[in-house]
Amino acid sequence: MTTSPEGDPTPGLSWRVKLAIAALVLIAIGVIFATNQWMTARSTEATRTRAELRLALYSGNLLAELQRNQVVPLLLARDPELIKALQSHDFTYTSQRLISFKDEIAAASIVLLDGGGRIVAATNRHRLGVSMAKEPFFISALRSKDTVFTVARRDEGDFGFTYSRALSAENKPIGVVVVEVDLRKFERAWAGLQDAVAITDSEGVVLLATEPRWRALPLDEAIAMKSGNSTFERAVMATTDWTQTQPDAYVRGEAVMKTEARIPFQGWRLVTYTTYTSIRDQVNGVLALEIMGFAILLALTFYLLSRRALSQSVLFQRESAELRLLNARLQREIAEREKMRKNLEVAEQTLAQSSKLAALGEMSAAVSHELNQPLAAMKTYLAGARLLLQRRRAEEALSSFQRIDDLIDRMGAITRQLKSYARKGGEAFEPVDVKQAVSSALSMMEPQLKARVVKITRTLPRGPVMVLADRIRLEQVIINLLRNALDATRDRSEPEIEILLTAGETATLAVRDNGPGISDLENLFEPFYTTKKPGEGVGLGLAISSGIINDLGGRLTARNSESGGAVFEVQLPILGQPALTETTEAAE
Repeated sequence: MTTSPEGDPTPGLSWRVKLAIAALVLIAIGVIFATNQWMTARSTEATRTRAELRLALYSGNLLAELQRNQVVPLLLARDPELIKALQSHDFTYTSQRLISFKDEIAAASIVLLDGGGRIVAATNRHRLGVSMAKEPFFISALRSKDTVFTVARRDEGDFGFTYSRALSAENKPIGVVVVEVDLRKFERAWAGLQDAVAITDSEGVVLLATEPRWRALPLDEAIAMKSGNSTFERAVMATTDWTQTQPDAYVRGEAVMKTEARIPFQGWRLVTYTTYTSIRDQVNGVLALEIMGFAILLALTFYLLSRRALSQSVLFQRESAELRLLNARLQREIAEREKMRKNLEVAEQTLAQSSKLAALGEMSAAVSHELNQPLAAMKTYLAGARLLLQRRRAEEALSSFQRIDDLIDRMGAITRQLKSYARKGGEAFEPVDVKQAVSSALSMMEPQLKARVVKITRTLPRGPVMVLADRIRLEQVIINLLRNALDATRDRSEPEIEILLTAGETATLAVRDNGPGISDLENLFEPFYTTKKPGEGVGLGLAISSGIINDLGGRLTARNSESGGAVFEVQLPILGQPALTETTEAAE
């Protein structure tokens, strides 16, 4: 055998093996297909033969039962005891006599009617006295001298089969004897079989059937009925095919095999429907043996091929040993890195303790920064109150003093927040209406808004938007966002600020300005980062606002608007159902 330059066997062996396996698979498919066709045809013919034999047996039994009961009315019509009872109207022992006849001939029931159609004797004593004058078997028997066979529809939905014959005395009918034939016993016997059986009259109406709902219907309509609660499940095909259960085997596109035969009695026909389940079982058994044989052959082929790969497995084992050694080294390195990580965590905790003093300094600067706004507002209100007092408008001055008092309370609340920055959870949250918080913040910003001509557009919901928060701190965030928007539009000839509050899964408050936008979004919320000139700000407003919103369980984000300017968006978990929005605009 030749080898390639790399030392491996000639590649031709590989495609030969593949070709052999493909040929084996194709041969297996062909043999299985041919076996399936041949076995299906053979089993189908055998099943059809058995169905025809059963059909002949059913027909013979039914005809024998009819013929055996046909003679009974003739014999009873000549019974002198029955004739004597009708003449004397003494029926004391007549019912007992009919009961003895019933036991001998195995009839369903025997009834004796007088000339008026009233039951005077019966094997079922509960029927005594009932009038049958309008029944077809009584009328037909009086009109005929022979035995009359009658099929009558009952109230229960099935049919009654009776032989009746008139009893005569002096060539005059004095009564009628009725013998009921029990054909329902054949239904009960057939119900235990897998075949579906039906007997139709000369007009095609079902008289007896293993499916009770077929009775009294034309056979085509009965087969087409769908009833999930019946004993049998129908598989309705394009023709009148039907099966006992939902079919899982089909032959030539049909789910069942239909056979029928004529019963030599008043044009009756016997129809049976046989499933192909037995055919499927026989064919599948043979196919399973063939598939198993081919599977063993294929497994043997793969076993021979696997021996060729035995030498390669030794090489793989050596490589696996080397990989295990490498894995051990990696585990040692991981352990060392884990140790270094723990040391780093200890160092971080030490650094966190060391940076607390620096944080306290930053928070002091933050409190000083937040007090500037109330102080500026207080100065404005004091100036206004002084002017109002000079003009002797004391009541209006009192309102300014009240606002100054509110600002003093706000300043006290801001200073108390120093502890909440050092240790979170010190303040208790309460339901707050974001809509009222926006209005309160705009009221706080009233002096700055009056100092400049700024167009403010507000889009607020019609109803309240409730969140769980600290009202003072939430208003502080809104004031910081409005103040930043005012500062950003300082150089604009037509400054605009848009306030949008929406209520959905979260309460979202967006503040947009038409300023120059944000150049550095990454460091925007860092402490002491500012784009303002020295003396105009220390860069703590957004850092403080972001910390407050995080404490409230929300988030503060910023982005540049496509139409120009910056957009700051506050999202907080909402309480209650979303409110209906209503857009309102106001210019200040």
